[in-house]
Amino acid sequence: MISGAHVVICSKDAEADRVFFRDVLGFSSVDAGHSWLIFALPPAEAAFHPSGENDRHELYFMCDDLKAEMASLAKKAVTCSPAQDERWGRLTKIGLPGGGTIGLYQPKYPTAVRLGTQ
Repeated sequence: MISGAHVVICSKDAEADRVFFRDVLGFSSVDAGHSWLIFALPPAEAAFHPSGENDRHELYFMCDDLKAEMASLAKKAVTCSPAQDERWGRLTKIGLPGGGTIGLYQPKYPTAVRLGTQ
């Protein structure tokens, strides 16, 4: 039985991004050894999108109120892109210290997260 999912985020400055996830986003973590932090994440869902290539993955966090979450992040000096409306939700991108970005959005659809695990 599958018991969870493990997300890997590649970064040019993994240590800075680990500090960001721990200190700014407030995610709990365990030390897997040698100060290698593994973070607990909120409940998740997976979607499969058509693409001309395989092995391309993205990470988006979800929230109930994007405007409020962006304001909270701004108080922590986190840079977000301007919010944009998509058919499926309202979206911003969060800049990571290592140079990458992650998405944050307020879904407009009924989420699978609310269903729990099967």
